[in-house]
Amino acid sequence: MTAKANERIGFIGLGFMGHGMARNIVEKGYALTFLAHRNRAPAEDMLKRGATEAATARELAERSTIVFLCVTGSRQVEEIVRGKNGLKEGLKKGSVVVDCSTADPTSTTALAAELAPLGIDYADAPLGRTPKEAWEGTLDTMVGASDAVFARLKPVLETWAGRITHIGTTGDGHRMKLLNNFLSLGYAALYSEALALSAKVGIPPRRFDSVIRGSRMDCGFYQTFMRWVLEGDRDAHKFTLANGLKDLTYLESMANNAGVANPLGNAAKNSFLGAVTAGTEEYVPMLPTYVGRINGVDLAPKPKKD
Repeated sequence: MTAKANERIGFIGLGFMGHGMARNIVEKGYALTFLAHRNRAPAEDMLKRGATEAATARELAERSTIVFLCVTGSRQVEEIVRGKNGLKEGLKKGSVVVDCSTADPTSTTALAAELAPLGIDYADAPLGRTPKEAWEGTLDTMVGASDAVFARLKPVLETWAGRITHIGTTGDGHRMKLLNNFLSLGYAALYSEALALSAKVGIPPRRFDSVIRGSRMDCGFYQTFMRWVLEGDRDAHKFTLANGLKDLTYLESMANNAGVANPLGNAAKNSFLGAVTAGTEEYVPMLPTYVGRINGVDLAPKPKKD
C-alpha cells in the first residue's frame, strides 16, 4: 500500500497560506479533511476538489493520521489541541500533529510533551515565502521533528513545499522561523525608517529605489516590500502588521529565555507596535506609511509620472 493510501490528512486553517497548501495536498493524491471555516469561499473550493469538511477539531482528528495546523499562533494552536472537542479528544495513537504556524517554541515543546504519553507525535513546520508560492506548491519550510517523523512527513510536505529543511528536533522549526522573521521584519522596520528619513531630506522613494535596486543592498524581500510604496500593490506581501508584532513578541520571549540581549529585535517590535496601535493598514509593506506619518512625511503610494 502506498504512503498516500496509508495517510489521511487533516488540515485546519484555510487562510492566505493554508488554502493553497491544502489544495496541493488534495490535488497530489491525498485524502483530506478540513475544519469548517468562517470564510466559506476556500471551504467551498476544497469541497469541489474532493476534500471532506469536519464540524469540529475532534471529528477531524478521528478521521486523520496526520493533522496540519496553519493558524495565527500559539494561543490558537493550544485551543485547537486542548479545547472542548479539540484534537486531543480525537487523535489516535500513531497520529502526528504538524504545526505550520509561527508559534512560541515554549508552547510547542510543552504540547509535544503533553501528547507524547498518548503515542502522538508533534512536529513544527513553519513556512517561508508568500501565498503565491503556497498556491504553486513551492513554499519553504523548516521542520522540527525526529528523524523518523520527518521521514514520514516528507512526502506530504513535498506536495506544497519546494524547499524542505530538517532543522532539528521539535521546537527547532519555530526557533528558526522566529530568527528568519527577525531578519525580514527587521528589514521592514529599517526600510521604513530609511524611506522616511530619505523623504524628509528631499529624496523621494523612487529616487531612493533607483540607487538601492540592483545594488548589494537589494534582495527579494526588498523588492516585494517596495511594491506598496512604489506601485500601491496592497497584495504584494499579504502578511499582517499584527502578525509581525506577534512574531517579534515571541522572539523577545525566546531571547529572554536564552539570556540574550535583543535590542534590535525590540526596536523592530516597537515600530510594529506603533503601527498596529495606530490602526495603520494591515500588511507589512504598509509600515512606511505609518513611520512616514509620525515623521511628517507622506509615504502613501503615488501614481507614477510619465
